[in-house]
Amino acid sequence: MFGFDADMVFRIPALLIALTVHEYSHARMAVALGDPTPRFMGRLTLNPVAHLDPIGLIMLWLFKFGWAKPVPVNPSYFKNYRQGMLLVSLAGPVSNMLLALITAFIIGILAKMQLLSGNWVKVLWMIYSYNIILAIFNLVPIPPLDGSKVLASLLPGRQGYIFEQMEQYGPFILMALVYVGIIGMITYPLERTLAYIINIIVTTIL
Repeated sequence: MFGFDADMVFRIPALLIALTVHEYSHARMAVALGDPTPRFMGRLTLNPVAHLDPIGLIMLWLFKFGWAKPVPVNPSYFKNYRQGMLLVSLAGPVSNMLLALITAFIIGILAKMQLLSGNWVKVLWMIYSYNIILAIFNLVPIPPLDGSKVLASLLPGRQGYIFEQMEQYGPFILMALVYVGIIGMITYPLERTLAYIINIIVTTIL
């Protein structure tokens, strides 16, 4: 149905890196804010095996729509529940943005040195691309994506609580919107914008 994609073999390390950094950042922020749960559950690690959801990885590989295992968090440990959840939720997408920026710098430096050749360069480009995709996609404010937790943290108390109750329906809503192409219509221009901003930063410095 999908045919053979020779580049699929290069996507594996790129996906593992992007997903692992994303989930590790959630765990690191939660622990930094006083919640030991991610550490106890073995999620405060850069070992990708601890974070992978096999079905989510396959979906992301084939359709650029997927997920990793959510990091367990107990917000009762946070001094400020709403602020803590906001920071933990943002940690994943922000880490992907930073990794995309770092990868773009590496590509830019290699280009200046005329070393952009070989299959490993495809891995760098895919690391860059997948981190941009994950950063923007996870900021969509539909449960269970990070953007929904960010929005819930910013809404006034009762509205935030009501919004959180949508979480049980969120995955179905999300899949339906992805299927009809609405999510892509929203995320693609934002991905292009983020890539443009990163390009300006890199070209200005290099």
